Amino acid sequence: MEIIISDRVNAIGRYAFADVDNIVMELKKEGIEPIDFGVGDPALPTPDLIRNACKEGIEKRKSSGYPSYIGDAEFRKKVAWWSRKRFGIDLNPESEIMSTIGSKEAIFNFPETFINPGDYTLALNPGYPAWSRGTHFAEGKTYLLNLLPENNYLPDLKSIPSDVVRKVKLLWINYPNNPTTAFSTQLFYEEVLEFGEQNNIIIASDESYTENYYDEPPLSILRLKKNGVVVFQSLSKRSNMTCYRVGWAAGDSRIINAYKKVKPNIDSGTATFIQDAAIAALDDEKHVEKLRDDYRIKRDIIVDAFTAVGLPNCEPKGTIYIWQRVPKGYSSLDMAKKLLEKDTAVVTTPGSWLSQEVQGINPGEGFIRLALVPALEKVKEAAKRIKNLKL
Repeated sequence: MEIIISDRVNAIGRYAFADVDNIVMELKKEGIEPIDFGVGDPALPTPDLIRNACKEGIEKRKSSGYPSYIGDAEFRKKVAWWSRKRFGIDLNPESEIMSTIGSKEAIFNFPETFINPGDYTLALNPGYPAWSRGTHFAEGKTYLLNLLPENNYLPDLKSIPSDVVRKVKLLWINYPNNPTTAFSTQLFYEEVLEFGEQNNIIIASDESYTENYYDEPPLSILRLKKNGVVVFQSLSKRSNMTCYRVGWAAGDSRIINAYKKVKPNIDSGTATFIQDAAIAALDDEKHVEKLRDDYRIKRDIIVDAFTAVGLPNCEPKGTIYIWQRVPKGYSSLDMAKKLLEKDTAVVTTPGSWLSQEVQGINPGEGFIRLALVPALEKVKEAAKRIKNLKL
């Protein structure tokens, strides 16, 4: 029989990180052990207190059955408590918070709640593929907003054609930003909120990196307004819980209530014992501070290595990434391949893989992204190799 793939699947390209994985596998076949800064998956273990809470939760929940689609009441109350303590936001755990299976799944599925065929979503470019892919599978269209260094990696909302704005239902924002590491300003958030209000557009803020900062803690857009706003949070990067798949959506009760109708038809609730682990994680800031210190050390080592070979200082204020400008005469892919040569064997992600060409510009071109996830000794070794580069 003939196997025919759907038009929706045929229309999407390869997932960029899958290509990174393939390069790593090829190096390993040659007997080379690369140092992998490609995918943002922390190598360090999940902290003891979180793992122990999960173990205890398995026994505590041994007869609990299916987990709630929207999250255990205790978990939602803890999210409300943490949000008040961290951001000064008052959230109702019954109507303004719901658990999610991590942030990726939630972000991908969210457009099903509001997008009809022909509707538009606005998303950042470069940016997380799930923002646009979720809209694509909901049979909507995405209008990409270029993030450029001359605009401090903030999108120009005034540049969006009026005929597009009329069809827009969602605007995705993401600060601290993956991959550019940029932070938002309160002034920009105010502009975003005014834009959403004037045009009846829901503001969806991916805030997965708010806890990954080095000096000044970033704010949540919910601190300014809840009406018409939803945020997506995750413990993956805050607490090294990528494997656990736990996060939450919070904001306008009307948005949350609508999404609650979609979720049971697509996936299930996060295992309750994992929510127990998440509660323990939210209760503790010491492990978060330690992780920040570890990332700071690794950041400084890699930034020093790149500046030592004459590249611009691209020191980030937060996230777990470095958005490094490549040398003149190199493309993003050229630089990534240079770093993959056998004497260096350092895996990075070309910025051009994380963005699309829009209005004649691929805003990721000219940069590579490094995820500061290898263990410290590996980072030190990578820095030595980078310093030996001949550019």
